[in-house]
Amino acid sequence: MKSAARTTYTQIQNARDGQPDDITKPLVETIIAPLYGAFESLLKSRAERGVLELDLAERQIILDDQGNVDRVVERERFDSHKLIEEFMILANVAAAETLEKNKQPCMYRVHDEPSLEKIESLREFLESVNIPFTKGQVIRAHHFNEILKRAKNAENSHMISEVVLRSQSQAVYSPENLGHFGLALRRYGHFTSPIRRYADLLVHRALVRGLTLGDGGLQDGHKDFSEMGEHLSVTERNAAHAERDAVDRFTALYLSDKIGMIPKGRINGVTRFGLFITLDETGADGLVPIRTLGEDYFIHDEHQHKLRGRETAYEYRLGDKVEVLIIESDPITGSTVFQITEGGKQGKPEQGGKSERGGNSTLKRQGKGKFPPKGKAHRKGQRHTDTTGTPKKAKGKSRASRRKARRDQS
Repeated sequence: MKSAARTTYTQIQNARDGQPDDITKPLVETIIAPLYGAFESLLKSRAERGVLELDLAERQIILDDQGNVDRVVERERFDSHKLIEEFMILANVAAAETLEKNKQPCMYRVHDEPSLEKIESLREFLESVNIPFTKGQVIRAHHFNEILKRAKNAENSHMISEVVLRSQSQAVYSPENLGHFGLALRRYGHFTSPIRRYADLLVHRALVRGLTLGDGGLQDGHKDFSEMGEHLSVTERNAAHAERDAVDRFTALYLSDKIGMIPKGRINGVTRFGLFITLDETGADGLVPIRTLGEDYFIHDEHQHKLRGRETAYEYRLGDKVEVLIIESDPITGSTVFQITEGGKQGKPEQGGKSERGGNSTLKRQGKGKFPPKGKAHRKGQRHTDTTGTPKKAKGKSRASRRKARRDQS
């Protein structure tokens, strides 16, 4: 291996876009242009295979010189990032194929197709939003791409993307080759990060032994790969959870100085105990407790991913745009609590006035709510403060309370 230069993704992308610096300028014609040419070929192969295309945003914490959180932003993603990813995928495939050819054990990175239960649940949901999903067909990744493409310009596109994502199986490590459903690959093994992933180190050791490359190969009588695969899958999930916890705590620290502000966001989770909201600007996640939604009874419909008011038929659905009041933000636990000030929509009343019961729904009794609803003094993106600058509770009644008062008057 020969390293021509030490560069960043941004430097390479700038050079490709016609803005090279002193380091990348000599590399544009000899290295960067051929790399992007190969990348274009890999993208064609990717499209032909029908790779599952879920573009997931990643949060980035920006610190100031004193180590405080300056802002939380969506991490930039360039073609230079995608280029490296495609070459890494190619290396991972080559490693798995070489181990099979040399009859060596391989710790595959497998991604199974979605379970029948998840597919059926997804089909029921898609029917509710008038998107057909043929029953009984052999499911491939490109089928999900067709769903996403069909819903791209729809009002509920974000909700559909979330449900498609949640229908997928979780990737794991295993010596049994089940293929990689999302990447549409028959064999795939992690190879490119042996200094930070033990699964990659196992693949390297197996390659050293299989290709007789000298010392450091996989030893005879090595541990059972099945047991190791289970352990690696668990530790990987633990590491991912720890990373999310760290980001959540930094984000909560950032929001703790913004109690009382009203940012915009989307509903990204619907449960029997409330709604999870992701803020647009920061990507921060927080909970809207169900007790804060008003005086109605709210029913959890897990198939259609919504809460529906029994009396008012008012609905909150996955993917709905909302505005929320920041109530609490705890940097120690990384938890944030919101209250919806605007969002949701009026649903159709039940036939005969009957409530929604039965099935997998859950009925919740609502109190008046302990948190302040939106009042006239609130403005978007601003705090509601008294003359000392201290955030205080806004006056006014909740949406459900106002509807109830109008019904009583009529």
